[in-house]
Amino acid sequence: MKVLITGGAGFIGSHTADRLLQKGYQVKVLDSLERPVHKNKPDYLDNRIKLISGSVTDQNVLYQAMKDVDYIFHFAAFQDYLPYFSKFVDVNVSSTASIYEIILRHKLPIHKIIVASSQATLGEGLYLDSKGNEVLPDTRLEENLKKGIFNLTADDGGELFLTKTPERISNPQNPYGMSKIAEEMFALQLGKRYKIPTVAMRYSIVQGSRQSFYNAYSGACRIFSLAFHQGKEPQIYEDGNQVRDFVNIHDVVDANIAVMEDQRADYEMYNVGGGAPITVNQFASACAEVYGIKNYQPKPCGKYRFGDTRHIWSDISKLQSLGWEPQRTIYDSIIEYKEWLGTASSVENIIEYCEEKMKKLNVLRDIS
Repeated sequence: MKVLITGGAGFIGSHTADRLLQKGYQVKVLDSLERPVHKNKPDYLDNRIKLISGSVTDQNVLYQAMKDVDYIFHFAAFQDYLPYFSKFVDVNVSSTASIYEIILRHKLPIHKIIVASSQATLGEGLYLDSKGNEVLPDTRLEENLKKGIFNLTADDGGELFLTKTPERISNPQNPYGMSKIAEEMFALQLGKRYKIPTVAMRYSIVQGSRQSFYNAYSGACRIFSLAFHQGKEPQIYEDGNQVRDFVNIHDVVDANIAVMEDQRADYEMYNVGGGAPITVNQFASACAEVYGIKNYQPKPCGKYRFGDTRHIWSDISKLQSLGWEPQRTIYDSIIEYKEWLGTASSVENIIEYCEEKMKKLNVLRDIS
């Protein structure tokens, strides 16, 4: 059986490719290999993989990649803080629509499509007020963030309590999350209409090796590991008490294979999280422990990132009903990333590069 992975030279795609090869599948990868994430073909990409260099926005290239495969993992995506709103649609939404167009136009016998969505579709996630009523908060006010007021409150000023957010919730608050909602809708609804089994996977914050050093925004493991690797103080935004839902890359791959091979997953959407949310400060402390730094105390840097959510926690019970469980801890993710970072060269200026990029985009902002 043959599998196509769009964006397969990247973080989640390459790890999924490795597992598919281990299970005896033939794997083809379509990837644009765009800088700065890639400088050329990654060394970690297995030589048994057929690599096609091209964009998912090119229907001719996409058809050539699709025409002899049985399964498709659609991981190619645009994720950035640049105000290129049409590019979010072109890469994340239109390419998904193109996959279904090509299948119908050429009568391709695709067994199943798995599309990569994101926890960003949940926005600030689900909360409960003091009476137990569900609340979907809007984006936090800029005036509050500048004053160092980070927590969300109810309309009457009362306290809100974080709870797990299930798949039925959609509340995106940035262009990336909006585009992923649209991608989910196109994929699942077109799949149902034309009887093309489809699954949408809402990944939370995935951690592990091969996560690009040059992704200026995402990757707490990348941010903290690079700092500790170079003997620097890591940047912790807001007060560090933001709750995050980290999941190990190998647990994500387990989930990908599970929904691919299980017919019960057809036409469904699944949250893929770690099941044990922790604060950013706790994650930074775990990184310090792995790097052998004693008596580490997280220190907020006096800045916040425009567009960050305060807390988020995905409900993974639906995926667990298929028999999947997260097996790895945050320490597994950090240790693996540390080992991978140790093999890299020319990482000295990456922290400065990423911070400068976020400043130019006005993503990093000062707390008064």
